[in-house]
Amino acid sequence: MSTILRTLNVEKYYGGKNNLTRALADVSFEVETGEYVGIMGASGSGKTTLLNCISTIDRVTSGQIFIDGKDITEMDEKSIARFRRQKLGFVFQDFNLLDTLTAYENIALALSILSVPAGEIDERVLSVANILGVSDVLPKYPCQMSGGQKQRVAGARAIVTNPSLILADEPTGALDSKSARMLLESFRQLVSERGATILMVTHDAFSASYCDRIMFLRDGKLFHHIVRGGDTRKQFFDKIIEVVSLLGGDISDVV
Repeated sequence: MSTILRTLNVEKYYGGKNNLTRALADVSFEVETGEYVGIMGASGSGKTTLLNCISTIDRVTSGQIFIDGKDITEMDEKSIARFRRQKLGFVFQDFNLLDTLTAYENIALALSILSVPAGEIDERVLSVANILGVSDVLPKYPCQMSGGQKQRVAGARAIVTNPSLILADEPTGALDSKSARMLLESFRQLVSERGATILMVTHDAFSASYCDRIMFLRDGKLFHHIVRGGDTRKQFFDKIIEVVSLLGGDISDVV
């Protein structure tokens, strides 16, 4: 496997010198191609800030972030916008689908922006829709779909461009347990069948148990990490809970 994501000594500060807040402190790690990695931590631990910096939504104060061999911290805004379209896929908690477009059109739009030939768009949309189990809702508008269906359509939109890295921010946060399980199983299928690389921020230990490994943040620093290895998902879940208890906060803040 090759390294798809590498962060080196990343730090992020907010505010002025009289009211300075350190959100990230010397964060360094790597993610390999085809990994499904989770980031966990209590509220205020820095996990969303870290994802925002990796996703190019925010800029680091110091340090470097390499995605697919490119240092995104050195790019100008125009280069970042192009890189984001070509290399990154996003799945957010609130779906971010366009209400005036059907599921098919929402997914296809990402390909149209990249000037993919029309004859290729249909094949790629149908392929990812089948993997994520949303083929039957392709003609429907978001208002006609359940929350779980909308989130899986959002997942299809994220992967249809074959991005180097998929970034998921609390993707199950607005879903019921059945819909959450279907989405997480779809993510696992993307990793095993398409070799997708996923970095997911989550509060939920159940969601995290689908990952290959988990990194834990506390006070903006990497606190610990665990690898699933040959564990069953239930065994990995139990290990996650054990680490959560060491974070020093209320488990309900993280799980």
